[in-house]
Amino acid sequence: MNSPSNNNESPQWQQKALQDVLMEGLKEQRRGRRWRIFFRFTWLILIIFFFLMVFTSHSNDYYKRNNPHVALIKIHGSIMPMTANSAEYINKALEKAFSNAEVKGVILDINSPGGTPVQAGQVYDTLLRLRQKNPQKKVYAVCSDLCASGAYYVAAGADEIYVDKASMVGSIGVLMNGFGFVDTLKKLGISRRLLTAGSEKGFLDPFSPLKTEDIHYAQTMLNTIHEQFIESVKKGRGSRLKLQTPSLFSGLVWTGQEAVNIGLADGLSSSDEVARLRLHTKNIVDYTEEESLLAKFSSGVSSKFAGSLITSLGISPLKPLE
Repeated sequence: MNSPSNNNESPQWQQKALQDVLMEGLKEQRRGRRWRIFFRFTWLILIIFFFLMVFTSHSNDYYKRNNPHVALIKIHGSIMPMTANSAEYINKALEKAFSNAEVKGVILDINSPGGTPVQAGQVYDTLLRLRQKNPQKKVYAVCSDLCASGAYYVAAGADEIYVDKASMVGSIGVLMNGFGFVDTLKKLGISRRLLTAGSEKGFLDPFSPLKTEDIHYAQTMLNTIHEQFIESVKKGRGSRLKLQTPSLFSGLVWTGQEAVNIGLADGLSSSDEVARLRLHTKNIVDYTEEESLLAKFSSGVSSKFAGSLITSLGISPLKPLE
């Protein structure tokens, strides 16, 4: 039988335990509220910081574009259709740069293994047209690691070309490559069934024997494109080219120092130095056209499809030196 004192203490103990639980619950709620306030405050600071950065960036860009400056256009990567380095994007940037009266000159920042002759030729033609229309605005091609093949085709359209002493420059040539699987099919016991409408529709089919007339036709086509490339380089570089240089147009790649010696480049310099010493300003604005996210996605899918198609045909004009 419990004593009266124990009966009296029991409700008090239960009441105290309940109070402790309630107090702990209130403390937990307060801690949770403080953390929510902290996270909301942090997110608010981050959002404000982000908008300030965007606003400052746009303000600086607006200020720079409305004062004398150099227009910088980056060509980094292969010059190919349906990419950020397509003639469409590069020419759009060039048009914007030349249309701004505050642009004192244009620098093409090039680090590219080349691209297709069509894309490179379109940029080259645009450069010549804009330079002729705006002779007071000089265009300087500044090459870093690599300026080969189609990339040099573009650079030849500039007023002057500058390189680093260790840059890889040139590769003035054209190629078409692929693989032949005729013997492989024979070893596997597979026969090729190719039906065409048009006697040459199976031209350079990798699963059919290579015909002499196909080789002759392809070589004639490559020679024609090569001559177009050479003529563009001669037109762009003029008397600066050392035409007596052996293998000048053979497709060889030259170091930057060698490129200067044989007239493929005008000197050793960087984009900052060209802006400061040639155009007499440190104010550089990036005019490079950026792809939208949707365009990047669609161009990625399209370029992969196009690349697969080109690979299956065994054709790769002005092959990048990658």
